Amino acid sequence: MVAALVGTVGGAWWLFTQTGVGTLVRDSSPGWTPGGDVVFTSETDGKADIVVTDRTGDHRQPLVATDGDDGGASYSRDGTALVFHSDRDGNFDIFSARADGTAAIALTRDPAVDQMPAWSRDGKQIVFMSNRGNGKTFDIYRMNADGTNVERLTNGKSNWFPEYSPDGGQLALHIERDVYIMSLSTKGLRRVTYEPNNGMHPTWKPDGHQLAYMSWRNGRSEIFTSLVDGNSPKPLVTMPTGDAIDPRWSPDGRFIAFVHVPGGVDNDKDGAAQRIVYIVEVDTGRLQRISR
Repeated sequence: MVAALVGTVGGAWWLFTQTGVGTLVRDSSPGWTPGGDVVFTSETDGKADIVVTDRTGDHRQPLVATDGDDGGASYSRDGTALVFHSDRDGNFDIFSARADGTAAIALTRDPAVDQMPAWSRDGKQIVFMSNRGNGKTFDIYRMNADGTNVERLTNGKSNWFPEYSPDGGQLALHIERDVYIMSLSTKGLRRVTYEPNNGMHPTWKPDGHQLAYMSWRNGRSEIFTSLVDGNSPKPLVTMPTGDAIDPRWSPDGRFIAFVHVPGGVDNDKDGAAQRIVYIVEVDTGRLQRISR
């Protein structure tokens, strides 16, 4: 069954297409290959794997599938390798693999939770989030691409979802409910959003001049863009129901992948709610459903 609805959401032209009505879709953590395909985490019967598809969503292929939960995939800029998190060995650690998902090796082996890795632009380092500091809140860590020289970059509060700036000199991350920029040379933090006009899960436009992030400032999560200093914030995606979360900008700057939770994230406590990956064309606001 296919249902299509065309209309206007938040002043933007959009297209909503639903397939597989009645089937629970649990897709999350979208990202991009250097060539512009979409990579994301997909759950089936409670087990998470990593899959990749083109921008139509019609050519889905498995990328990483083990007996554990695999997710949070990030490709190196040259497209030769990816990193991701997996609990295949009993708890979540960071792994690297070839671009096709083969020859995976563990980069961390810590009893804590290590998740959501991201490559530096030169491919020499990886940042990730971990609760190894106190077992409760997450901090941001950096290591060499082979897993050596792990360095803690933040200390305190709750720090999430780091992403390198296009010039490699900064990180975007969110601390509690606001977006910050960290200088990697000084470790200094500059605040971008201010609760209640909050921001989370930031992602850089490839030219380095803008950020996209999710925000609950209007009562439910929408995707916003702003200048890197936080000025000129604008809503990009407001879905007809539920929340739009977890944006990631495409390498060519034309699209942002994100997750739609039709029932709202607050109603997903038992992991039984729909989570659907979309991409939005930034200039037009036109949406394409990727999940099938």
